[in-house]
Amino acid sequence: MDDKDVKQQVREFYNQVGWKTVGDGVYQNARYEDLRPVSREYIHRCHLRINRHLNPTGDLLLDAGSGPVQYPEYLTYSEGYNHRLCLDISILALKEARNRLGEKGLYVVADVANLPFKPEVFDGLVSLHTLHHLPLPDQKKAYIEFLRVLKTGRTAVVVNGWTDSPMMRTAKPLIRLFEWFGKLVTGQRGEDKETVLKSACYGVEPPRKEPTGTFIKKFSPEWMKTEIAPLARYEIFCWRSVNVRYLRAVVHGILGGKLYLKLLYLLEEWFPKYYGEKGQYPLIVLHK
Repeated sequence: MDDKDVKQQVREFYNQVGWKTVGDGVYQNARYEDLRPVSREYIHRCHLRINRHLNPTGDLLLDAGSGPVQYPEYLTYSEGYNHRLCLDISILALKEARNRLGEKGLYVVADVANLPFKPEVFDGLVSLHTLHHLPLPDQKKAYIEFLRVLKTGRTAVVVNGWTDSPMMRTAKPLIRLFEWFGKLVTGQRGEDKETVLKSACYGVEPPRKEPTGTFIKKFSPEWMKTEIAPLARYEIFCWRSVNVRYLRAVVHGILGGKLYLKLLYLLEEWFPKYYGEKGQYPLIVLHK
């Protein structure tokens, strides 16, 4: 599949499936997040980590791959800016973003690897869970583009997932054990496992017969060192060290899940660079 086909597939997925609402303010794409009450505080605090690495005020914040500005915490990133420019390949995403941002937002349909802007126009930049939809050469181009449009002395924050997280690789046997036990309990109750799981994940029933994913190409710390380090100064911190499969399988209120996640969050705060490289989701800060 060439680059053009990849981008067309991603666009069609998000226009037809990913940003389709399946509940009050809930998108189909929410299936990729853990919105259960037991995880809510942890997820909320992880989302807010973005703010500490952005310049708090400015004229324009670029949200590269904005989607619909899906979660309330995402709105906080542009609170100190005059405008938030939402750029996305999906027109549906931008229509939904407009509903959330109104006149504070500006909206552009474009490719994050080919930004249609002059150099040094943005006071801040965020890109969340977007670059993995690009082939690796285009991911590199996107980093170059981010630096080009960012003002000197400002920062960009990029969140994605590593291809292979050492922490999550080590946790696979534990995840499988908990998933096996969950199937056993669900079977004993005579409940439909799919319905129970979806309800536990985000409280709504998504469409059953539509595709659930699109092109994904993740990366590694070694790729960053080889491809990005020669171009820009960057730092890797922890956005979140565990993936959604781990949360849904292992973390439960009856097992002290909220306390466990409080402790995990503290560990991530104490050792952000370790958990950033070894955990699932790095928070990459680009400095210009």
